[in-house]
Amino acid sequence: MAFFETKHINKSFTNHQALKNVSISVPEKSIFGLLGPNGAGKTTLIRIINQITAPDSGEVWFNGEKLNQKHIAQIGYLPEERGLYKKMKVGEQALYLAKLKNLSGYEAKRQLIYWFKKFDLMPWWNRKVEELSKGMQQKVQFIVTILHKPKLLIFDEPFSGFDPVNTQILKSEILKLREEGATVIFSTHNMVSVEEICDHIALIHNAEKILEGEVDVIRQQFSKKQYEIALLTEQKVPETIDGIDILKQWTDDNFSWLRVQLNDQTNTNELLTRLIPYGRIRKFSQVIPGMNDIFIQLVSNPS
Repeated sequence: MAFFETKHINKSFTNHQALKNVSISVPEKSIFGLLGPNGAGKTTLIRIINQITAPDSGEVWFNGEKLNQKHIAQIGYLPEERGLYKKMKVGEQALYLAKLKNLSGYEAKRQLIYWFKKFDLMPWWNRKVEELSKGMQQKVQFIVTILHKPKLLIFDEPFSGFDPVNTQILKSEILKLREEGATVIFSTHNMVSVEEICDHIALIHNAEKILEGEVDVIRQQFSKKQYEIALLTEQKVPETIDGIDILKQWTDDNFSWLRVQLNDQTNTNELLTRLIPYGRIRKFSQVIPGMNDIFIQLVSNPS
């Protein structure tokens, strides 16, 4: 079931069309990756969702209703740009932002202390924001984004400025938010993160959506009948065997490895049957392309 949808969104600025007939459907309680190169239109779409700007045409639907002002309180937005006041104290500013989300002073402080302890930020409560590292500022912004438990969370490059350890911590928290019922829109250039946490994605390029669907299904769709096989053998396999092209051969872990490409008339049973004379098959797996490869392929040649 779609929790959030855009339908045929168009948006233009002076001499530039930022979005052209963009429709996306975000399932409830999912993590939805909004992907695209710089300038593709992602930020414009995010601003429309947050009601910062309005589309020229098209509709936005939130939980079965047309998006309107009352939905602002149900949306949490973490922008890529830092938005904290540098001269304010960290705890004071976090309390101020939490109260803007209609939390009482008591509840805001209670929750902030919990999250600040969790993210090792308590020693910085009375320090000025300008004293924080880029990653620590991003932690503070993440906390105030989720504090009021919004139904829809929008994270724009949330791992920017984080080391691998803190990136993993934040990924775990995002997955927990989904488990607790939140729907997440996640914009990033990091395709490894997409594979790790996203259920569905949409790819926008040159203002248009060119791909949408479940991550696992998309990766299968872009597979090219390539397989990797480990053989126990002392002989070299020919570069071509009746319907099979040997793309690469190498030795590793005492195995002879092959990467092969099947033609449209050859199935996996035939592949294995034709390789048996060359050695004992120990491992066999399909080569599934990563989202990074798919991203580059489509953006470089979207047709």
